[in-house]
Amino acid sequence: MADEKEEKFDEKDLEKREEKSQEEKNWDEKWRRDPISAIIWAILLIYAGVILLAYNLGYLETWLTNLAAATNLAFLADLEVWSVILLGAGIILLVEVLIRLFIPEYRRGVGGTVIMAFILIGVSLGNQIGWTLVLPLILIGVGLAILLRGLFGRR
Repeated sequence: MADEKEEKFDEKDLEKREEKSQEEKNWDEKWRRDPISAIIWAILLIYAGVILLAYNLGYLETWLTNLAAATNLAFLADLEVWSVILLGAGIILLVEVLIRLFIPEYRRGVGGTVIMAFILIGVSLGNQIGWTLVLPLILIGVGLAILLRGLFGRR
């Protein structure tokens, strides 16, 4: 009788260990199949850190002035530090969307990422370009993302 209890206990312990190792395998396998999310988050954090460091050291204003002159977009010279961070984050998210759309191994739904990118870019440019222009553009972008998801989504 005691041997039966020990066997049942050993079986349960073995099942728990197998479940844990299976979860670890799933996470490790997921990381190997789709490292894009982690890479994008790392790039976002590094980008924000670099922009804040440049701002604290006084280089950001000069860089933005040079960028505005080179691109002929005068409003870039007037961006605040958080607007620069949000604008860059939106652009980085759009790059993630392009990677996911063009590389089949990493393909998955990108509707939420597109919407977030449009919102970040819109918020960053809202004070510079004007909310009367930016808000309708955000709504158009979100609507297009939803429309594209409906037309070309998974079936």
